[in-house]
This record gives sequence, C-alpha cells and structure tokens, in this order.
Amino acid sequence: MKKIVAINCSPRATWNTATLVKAAAEGAGEEGAKVEVFDLYRLEKFSGCISCFGCKRDPNRGRCICRDGLAPLLDAIRSADGLIIGTPNYLGDVSAGFRALYERLVFQDLPYRKDSLSYSTKRIPVLMIMTSNCPEEFFDRIGYDRMLRNYQETLGAHVGNTRLMVYGDTLQVKDYGRYDWTMFDAEAKQKRHSEVFEAEKQKAKSLGRTIVREGW
Repeated sequence: MKKIVAINCSPRATWNTATLVKAAAEGAGEEGAKVEVFDLYRLEKFSGCISCFGCKRDPNRGRCICRDGLAPLLDAIRSADGLIIGTPNYLGDVSAGFRALYERLVFQDLPYRKDSLSYSTKRIPVLMIMTSNCPEEFFDRIGYDRMLRNYQETLGAHVGNTRLMVYGDTLQVKDYGRYDWTMFDAEAKQKRHSEVFEAEKQKAKSLGRTIVREGW
C-alpha cells in the first residue's frame, strides 16, 4: 500500500487551501493509499532551519536533527510515496509555515559536494497547491509565476517531480460586510466561489488519485 502525506500549510484549517489539500488527500485514499493529513499550524512549536549543520555530519547526513514540531512530519515525508502540500499566497509568497517546512525539507538534502547534488536517492511525486486572492491572469505580471516555478524546481530537485495546482481569485471571508474592503466586489467573489470552487475540489481530488495511480 502506498503512503501519501498531505499537508495544509495555511493557519486556516477549513478554508480554501485546507479544503483543496483534503480533497486531494481524499482522492489518494480512494485509490487505496494510506493517507496522513497534517494541519501545519496545529503542530507543536517549530521553526525554519536553524543552520546547525547537523544534517551534514555522520550519523545524520541528509536528516534534520532538530526535534521540534516538524520532526514527525519530516519523518513521515521520508517514508512516504507521495507528498501533497498546500499554501495560501501571503504577500506574494508562500505562508511562513510552508517556508519553514520547505527550508527544513530541502536543506537537509543538500550535501554541498561537487560530486553530488543530493543526499537522498529516493524521489517521490509532489503536488503543490497554492491559493491566492489575486486572480490567476495577473500572476505572470506580478511575478507569482516565477515564484512558483522556483519552488517547483527546487522541490523537484530535492524531493521529486512537482506538479502545481493554482486557484486564484479566492473567497477570503464569508461576510465581506464586516470589513472596510473597498477593493473587492463581494457579490462577484461569492458568485465565483459558488460557480467554480466545487470544480476545483474535484480537480484536486483527481490529482490525488493520479499521484497514487501514476505519479508524474
């Protein structure tokens, strides 16, 4: 039985990012995989890489030695056959939690050697999901496409082939009337969400099935 690790890297455990990650996890489960789902912001206290270089020395080469809230998650990824990871776009980048996990996941794999680019010989498929308030048609103009490609390429080099799923122009809150947000058309946001989001969930579920059935 294949094992899939799915991680919601949003502090909101029931909103856009979490829903799509859990839909992908559901799809993986429907293909017979054992799925572990984590809400990153519900873990014990953790940090990004602390630059201790313990992962560069025996007996822990290629393995982060920092035993905080991310340790069981890194252990789970190490034994997984696929990774689903989702983040909202915050200020033109991933969430702080995603970035902390990304640092710890990637840096442990860097050997800093001329004869090798990686400690690990195991590669697993990765589905990276990003949600954004910004409509997707503006991504290239404001640099979001480039940012996503950078994460895709680095995850591809140190974890495994990475596929992106992006959902833009999200519904941020149920009641826009509670906030003085004159930038948004609340009715249009609600309308788009009701018309599009279910299809996005089904797309995520389909990708979850594919990561188990075929990989990429």
